[in-house]
Amino acid sequence: MTYTPDKPQLKESLDELRARIPGWGADLDPKDRPSNPKLEFRADLSGAHWRFPDRQPDDDRRERSVEHQFLTPVYGTTCPRRGLSGAVRGLAYRRYSEGRAAHWLLLMLGDRVDAWENHLRSFATLRPDDPVTETGVLGEFSRHPIRSRFGRGRADLAHQWLDPVVVAGPWVAAGALAVKGGRSLVRNRAALAVASAGAARAAGRLAGQVRRRTSISSDTRAGGR
Repeated sequence: MTYTPDKPQLKESLDELRARIPGWGADLDPKDRPSNPKLEFRADLSGAHWRFPDRQPDDDRRERSVEHQFLTPVYGTTCPRRGLSGAVRGLAYRRYSEGRAAHWLLLMLGDRVDAWENHLRSFATLRPDDPVTETGVLGEFSRHPIRSRFGRGRADLAHQWLDPVVVAGPWVAAGALAVKGGRSLVRNRAALAVASAGAARAAGRLAGQVRRRTSISSDTRAGGR
């Protein structure tokens, strides 16, 4: 079992593993292992002075991989899951193994959602997030943007074109949605004002017609007498 000084038992025999996985066991011969005998297992020299370490109390807000039966004996408590981002991260750990791409893609999505949750939360404070100064984009114009990139063997040049899309794209999209929403609100208010004015004019015309008909009826009754 994990976290104990005992050597884990294989779920399958060596022959079963060798038959199922091509190339498995290529380093079983100690002669083919440069680490031998340095990494040889010695139960009396494991260094553990306990059968099982003391554990922190379980916390449902902490992520636990499906590969583990329970939380590790020691885990961090500074960043518990919360909000929509916490739900996405919880799904990644609860549903998918760490060997699945879906696990890591969901964690990346959770990070993006967490960033926007914090952005939105900042607007309720006196110091909201500033996407211009806090992203360091102004440094592109004063810190040798061309000379620092080319001729230096930088590995990030391959994906650098994507950085503005990832960083600035959501802000631009949010700004466009805000402008569109504002224009729709202005148009709706203008349409409401026009409709109200039209209704007022129609009501005025109707009231005039009622008054004229009432006057004609009164004159007719007076003439008959």
